[in-house]
Amino acid sequence: MSASSRKTYLIDGSSYIYRAYYAIPHLSTKDGTPTNAVYGFVNMLLKIIREEKPDRLAVVFDAKGPTFRKDIYPEYKANRQAMPEDLVPQIPLIKEVVRAFNLPLLEREGFEADDIIATLVERFSKEGADITIVTGDKDLMQIVGEHVRLLDTMRNRVSGPAEVAERFGGGPDKVVEVLALAGDSSDNVPGVPGIGEKTAKALIEEFGTLENLLANIDKVKGTKRRENLENFADQARLSHRLVTLVADVPVDVAGKDLDLREPDSETLQELFRRFEFHTLLANTSSREKNPVANYQTILSEEDFSSLLKTLKSAENICLDTETTSIDPLQADLVGLSFATEEEKAWYIPVGHDYEGMPRQLDRDRVLQALKPLLEDDNLAKTGQNLKYDALVLRRTGIELRGIAFDTMIASYLTDPVSRSHALDRLALEHLGHKMISYSEVTADGKKTKNFAQVDIPRATEYAAEDADITLRLKNRLAPKLKEFQVEKLFTEVEMPLLPVLTGMEWNGIGIDAALLHNFSGEMEKQLEDLAAGIYRLSGFEFNIGSPKQLGEVLFEKLKLPTGKKTKTGWSTDVEVLTQLAAEHEVCSKILEYRSMSKLKSTYTDALPQLVNPQTGRIHTSFNQTVTVTGRLSSSGPNLQNIPVRTAEGRRIREAFIPAPGCQLLSADYSQVELRILAHMAQEEALKESFAKGEDIHRRTAGEVLGIAPTEVSAEQRRDAKAINFGIIYGMSAFGLARELKIGRKEAQEYIDRYFGRYPKVRIFMESSLEEAKKSKCLHTLLGRRCPLPEMDSKNAAVRGNAERNAINYPIQGSAADIIKVAMIRIDRQLTEQKLATRMVLQVHDELLFEVPESELEKVRVLVKREMENAVKLDVPLQVDIGVGKNWSEAH
Repeated sequence: MSASSRKTYLIDGSSYIYRAYYAIPHLSTKDGTPTNAVYGFVNMLLKIIREEKPDRLAVVFDAKGPTFRKDIYPEYKANRQAMPEDLVPQIPLIKEVVRAFNLPLLEREGFEADDIIATLVERFSKEGADITIVTGDKDLMQIVGEHVRLLDTMRNRVSGPAEVAERFGGGPDKVVEVLALAGDSSDNVPGVPGIGEKTAKALIEEFGTLENLLANIDKVKGTKRRENLENFADQARLSHRLVTLVADVPVDVAGKDLDLREPDSETLQELFRRFEFHTLLANTSSREKNPVANYQTILSEEDFSSLLKTLKSAENICLDTETTSIDPLQADLVGLSFATEEEKAWYIPVGHDYEGMPRQLDRDRVLQALKPLLEDDNLAKTGQNLKYDALVLRRTGIELRGIAFDTMIASYLTDPVSRSHALDRLALEHLGHKMISYSEVTADGKKTKNFAQVDIPRATEYAAEDADITLRLKNRLAPKLKEFQVEKLFTEVEMPLLPVLTGMEWNGIGIDAALLHNFSGEMEKQLEDLAAGIYRLSGFEFNIGSPKQLGEVLFEKLKLPTGKKTKTGWSTDVEVLTQLAAEHEVCSKILEYRSMSKLKSTYTDALPQLVNPQTGRIHTSFNQTVTVTGRLSSSGPNLQNIPVRTAEGRRIREAFIPAPGCQLLSADYSQVELRILAHMAQEEALKESFAKGEDIHRRTAGEVLGIAPTEVSAEQRRDAKAINFGIIYGMSAFGLARELKIGRKEAQEYIDRYFGRYPKVRIFMESSLEEAKKSKCLHTLLGRRCPLPEMDSKNAAVRGNAERNAINYPIQGSAADIIKVAMIRIDRQLTEQKLATRMVLQVHDELLFEVPESELEKVRVLVKREMENAVKLDVPLQVDIGVGKNWSEAH
C-alpha cells in the first residue's frame, strides 16, 4: 500500500466532546470527578479504530481563546451557552486519553478545529489520500470531495458529494453560498433575515453564487425578500467570510506523523483505572504480565492426602466451587479449588464429563474427607461471594462454617459506591491482574460449554486462579477495612449476616401458583377494559406500551401541554403523566394500565415460572453489596417491590403461603426512620412523643396546623405523614407541594412550621450537609460509610440529589444496620432454642417468618424482643407483629 492510498481519519474532537457529554448519562468516579464525556469519547475512539481500521488517525480540537472570526465579527458564537461546568474538567482528561492512544492531538491558537481539518484535507488530498472526517458538523460539508467524506458515527451516517448535493443543491462549493444566506443560529452567523436553508438552496441553485445573486437582486421574486437582500447584502458577505473554512493554517504535520501506532497501554490502563472504567480496563489489559503461579490439579489419592494435611494446618483457607449453573440451588458440583498462600492453589475435579478426560477422584470420597474441615468453626474460610459456595455445599450435605472473610463484602464496605464488586474487576483494580474469563474457558465455537465439559487442565488454570486471586485480595482488603474504620461492621454485622441470608435463600417461601394464575386472568380482563377506556377517552386505538405512539396521541392529537422531549420523541414517564392527569382523565388511566401491566408481567405471570422444581418454593437471592446505604436488595425474583397499599399488591401477597401446619408471622419496625431521626437529631419533642407512644403523624399535624391532635382529620394526618417522611428524604417545598397537591408557598409554610416546632431537626440536617460537603462522606449509627462524592458537583441536578442523600443516607443506612443486627440475633436464638421456625423474607423494615403453629407465641415474643433491642436508641424501637395464613393477612 502506497503512503498516499492509506486510509486517513481526522476526528473533529471538539464536536465529539459535546456529543459524548450529552449522549452518556451522568458518570463520575468515587471522588466525584465527572467522567461521562471522557467515557463517551473513549468509546467513540475505540469504535473508529476497531470498525474503520484507519491507517492514519489524528484528533483535532478548537484552541483556547478567540479566533480570527471573533476579530471580524465580535458577535460570532456570542449566543452559545457557557460550557457545562461539569464538562470543563473533562477536557484535559480527554486530551490525556488521546495522548495515551499515541494519536496526534492538533490545535492552533486563533483557529477552529474545522480550519485545521480543512488545511489537512487540502494538504493530503494533493497526495491522493483517502480521507474520512469524523464529525457531525455540517460546515465541513464544504470540503467533501471524491476522496473526502464525512462520517457521523453517532447517527451512523456517511456524507459524500451526493449527500452534499441533496442538501445544498450542488457541489461542496455551494455549502458556503447557502450558509452565507441562511446563516447559522448555533454559531450566531447572521445570514439574511427571512431566508432559511431551503430558500437559500433555491436561490443558489438559480443564481450560482452569493455575489451573482446580489448582483441580480432585481430578478429575485418577492418584494420583502428583495428588500432584505439589498439591506443585508454586507451582512451576507460577512456571513460568507465567517462560514468559509481556512485551508492554510500553519500546522507542522505530515501524513506520516498520523500513522496509527500502538497505544501506550500502561498509561492507558492507568487512566482507565483512575477514571474507574472497569470494562475498558479489562478489555485493554493483558495476562502476559501476570505473575507465574503454581497451580496443581489433584487427581491422585497421594496428592489429595497431601492437600488435606496442608489445609488442616492452615490458619485460613480460601475456597471456591465450580458448578454447572449460576443458580446454587440447582447447580451440580464440578470441582473445588483451594489456596492457603499467594500464587499457589489446588483444583480438585470431581464432576467433569467429556471424552478423553483423566480419571478423577471419587466425588463422595472427596466430600467426605473435606467435610470435617469445611464444617470446622475454628478453621477460618475466605471466599468471593461465599453465600453461593455455602449453598452449593449444602446441597452435598456439607454445612460451611468458619466463614470469616468475603472479599466481595469487604470491597463493598470500603467502596460502597462502586458499580461492581466482581472478582475480575477487583483483581484489575487492586492487583493489576487480568483474570481468565468464564466465557474464555467455556467457549466452544459459537456455543457455550457447561463447565463440566471444560478440559481439566484449562479448568485448573481458571478455578485455581479464582482461589489464588481471592486470597491475594483478602490480604489487600483487610487493611482497607481498618483504614476506613469499617472492620467492626464487617466482623460483627455483615459477615455474621451471610450465613443468615444463606439459610433464608435455602428456605425459600411457598407460593400458591393456582391463585396467581387465576389473578393473572382477572388482570388480563382488567387490562382489556382499561385499554378500551383509554381508546375511548383518546379517540384512537394505539399501542399503549409504545412511548412514541403514546406521545403522538397525547401531545399531537389531544394537544395536551407538552413536557420534556427525549431523543426518540415526547417523554411519557410517570412524572409527566402524573402532572398531566389533572388535564385529562386518559393520563390517569394510562398510569393505572402501566402499573397493572407491570405487576402482571413481573409477579402473577413470572412467579409460578420461578418455582424451584425440587423444593416447590420460590428462592429469592438477597444481595448484600448493592445499595450505598446497606439496605438488602432481592433478585431472581425481586420480592421487595410488591406494593403494600394497593389492592393488586395485597392480592399478590395472598399467594405467599406457609408450609402445612405453619403460619406466616410478619414483624415490622414502626416508623423506624423517624425514631432514628429523633435519636440522631436529639430532638426532644420527637423523643418525648415516641416515649409516650403517641401517633407521631397526628402530633406533627397538630403542631404544623396549630390544632389539637384530637382534632386532626385522617387527611391531615396523611399530609403530616408526607411531611415527616419528606423531611427524611430531603424533600423541597416544590416536592411537598406536588405530593400534597397544594401551592408551593403553602408547602413552604408547612416546612417552616415543622422546623419551628422541631428546630434540632433543621440543625441536624444543616450539620449533615456541612459535614458531607467537607468530607464527602457520612456514617450510620454503626459506622457504615455512605460516600457522597458529588456534593460539590458542577451539575446542579446531580449536586441536589447528593444533598438530599446527605439527609437520608445516615438515617436509611442506620435502619438497614438495625434490622441486620436483629436478623443475626433472631437467627442465633432460633438455633440455640432448636426451634423449627424459619426466617424466609426481609423487605426493608419487615421480617417474615414461617412458624409452626405450636411455636407461634414463643416466636412472637422472641422476635419482638430481639428486634426492639437490636440497637439501643434514645427512643424506643417498636415492632408490630401480625400472623396469618398468607403474607397479606400477616402484614
